Amino acid sequence: MYTLMGGGLLCAVSGLVLLIVATATDFWMQYRYSENLSNQGLWRFCVSGKCHPHTIRIAFWDATRAFMLLSILSCFAGIILGLTAFSSNARASRTRSAGITLLIFFSKAALCLLALLGLSVYTGVTVNFFGKRYANWRFSWSYILGWIAVILTLSAGTCSWGSLAAPLSVSWLLGAQHGTPAPFPYCRS
Repeated sequence: MYTLMGGGLLCAVSGLVLLIVATATDFWMQYRYSENLSNQGLWRFCVSGKCHPHTIRIAFWDATRAFMLLSILSCFAGIILGLTAFSSNARASRTRSAGITLLIFFSKAALCLLALLGLSVYTGVTVNFFGKRYANWRFSWSYILGWIAVILTLSAGTCSWGSLAAPLSVSWLLGAQHGTPAPFPYCRS
């Protein structure tokens, strides 16, 4: 159980770092503008090495920013919950550990959903608007790091769910093997 939770925490911390880097950097898209290599991120755009903040408030930038910031907060909350599952008190109380594991799973699910929404909104608008405006454009490394972070946090949620389900299935198998039903390991009578 704790091995899967440790793996989930490792994936979550890695995903958090990648989400922060992806959200903060200016390389979501690269394109040619007046024969100069240009790039843009969620907060500013750069032309010929000179960066400027986005002055036009477009809803897709605001939506992508909001979803990415909320996913960072959700990931941070999931990591804090995961660390409390490793505390000595959580090991003594299986009920608390199971509750924390479920909270971790749901925070990771929310994180994946929020980051997925942010990246999807950006993808849709970029392909439909900027793809027609600039002939020579591509998604860049900040954007790709965002997708890798989604995969890592999805893995973290799967590991946290597996850490809850693994003891249940093992105890059920052991109880069924001896001919007596195994009690639900997180309930106390």
